[in-house]
Amino acid sequence: MYNNRVIGYRGEASIRGNIMKKTILLASLLPLLAAAPVKKKPAVYEVKTVVVAPYSGVITPAAAEFISGAVAKVNAPGGADLLVIALDTPGGLDSSMREIIKAMLASKKPVAVYVSPQGARAASAGVFISMASPLVGMAPGTNIGAAHPVVMGGLPGTGGREKDKEKSAARKDPMDEKMLNDAAAYIKSIAQKTGRNVDWAIKAVRQSDSIPAEEAVKLGVADFTAAGIDEFLLKADGRKAGDYGALKCSKPAVEYFRQTRRQKFLATVTDPNIAMILMSLGAAGLFIELYNPGLILPGVVGAVSLVLAFYSFQTLSANFAGVALILLGFVFFIAEIKVVSYGLLTLAGAVAVLMGGLMLFNQPSLGGLSVSMSMLITTIIGLIAVVAGVAYIALRAQLNRVVTGIESLKDKRGLAKTALTPKGTVLVEGELWEAESVSGDIPAGAEVAVTAVEGFKVRVRAV
Repeated sequence: MYNNRVIGYRGEASIRGNIMKKTILLASLLPLLAAAPVKKKPAVYEVKTVVVAPYSGVITPAAAEFISGAVAKVNAPGGADLLVIALDTPGGLDSSMREIIKAMLASKKPVAVYVSPQGARAASAGVFISMASPLVGMAPGTNIGAAHPVVMGGLPGTGGREKDKEKSAARKDPMDEKMLNDAAAYIKSIAQKTGRNVDWAIKAVRQSDSIPAEEAVKLGVADFTAAGIDEFLLKADGRKAGDYGALKCSKPAVEYFRQTRRQKFLATVTDPNIAMILMSLGAAGLFIELYNPGLILPGVVGAVSLVLAFYSFQTLSANFAGVALILLGFVFFIAEIKVVSYGLLTLAGAVAVLMGGLMLFNQPSLGGLSVSMSMLITTIIGLIAVVAGVAYIALRAQLNRVVTGIESLKDKRGLAKTALTPKGTVLVEGELWEAESVSGDIPAGAEVAVTAVEGFKVRVRAV
């Protein structure tokens, strides 16, 4: 009996020890179990209302104001559930692009990008904006890419491919390299955040790679292709949009957010080519007004055009040296009228305007921000035509002898007051003149024409 008690006691102690060990083991595993990830189905983000903001043009401060306003609209109380930016851009200012991306990333509601309509593009700055979106669709026939940063303001040939090859072979410009690295790092961080193809994004910046819509979908640059906004929303239904979860947007209400007249006007004025046209139109108007004071209309149009041009230059941070060269060219054009230079001043003015136009913009740009060479050439030809026309009028006025008094009677017509046999009296310009016929006898009352004036006598012929 004693032995049984001892055995029973030892067995009970062993069982208690095992329970204690298991309890300690489970307690040690609890932190690991708590830290283990729990797989959950993505949240569903219901989209009942959609705002579509179409923008086509260069990315300028006017574009940043419009798109940021669209983002603010959907984030306002009672705003829509989804914003779709219908984008078509050749690129634009780096500063305006970053302002747009900041607004998109700070949005509490998803901001999608739809590269449209067919034939549109999302180039340069448009690539960065697209990469910042959790949902990207592209219309058939569109393309995306070519996001290499540039600094506007070089002269012809300074930014060509041969020059770039020489730089890469020898020594790269530190400023260009700095801009390139900054742009590459920026697009990499954006692509990583939104889950886009990081390798292609960097390639688009460093090698200016550009791809069509179908290839963009294959590479993970875009999510799908869609022929219209209805198809875009249909294909967006069920797709995950970043941290917002899977979109549920089968039949949402669609509202369009369009540019105001003011924004459209500012977007037009701040186009580099339009700014150059305004500058030239203003100079031509003032040029004509100075040559012929009192016309008023050319002076008014010229003054307004110059004010708008300078506003555009200030908005786009134009290079002061470029503006000064353009103004110097206009001074040369005006001097051509006052000084006999046989066209040298006109040639100097054309060269100054050409160089000024090429140097006009020198801040970092992601494509699309420059005065096209064809526009420059057309502007210069137009200015030369205006100067040549005014110079021709001035020269003809100097060469033509002013005819006054009785000399102005030549070729005038009158009536024979008396019969000319061959001499008599005629009435010309309300005055009676002693006349002599050069075409035989002329009866009284017949119409005559003055052929010559000799002192106070005129020679006439029958008409």
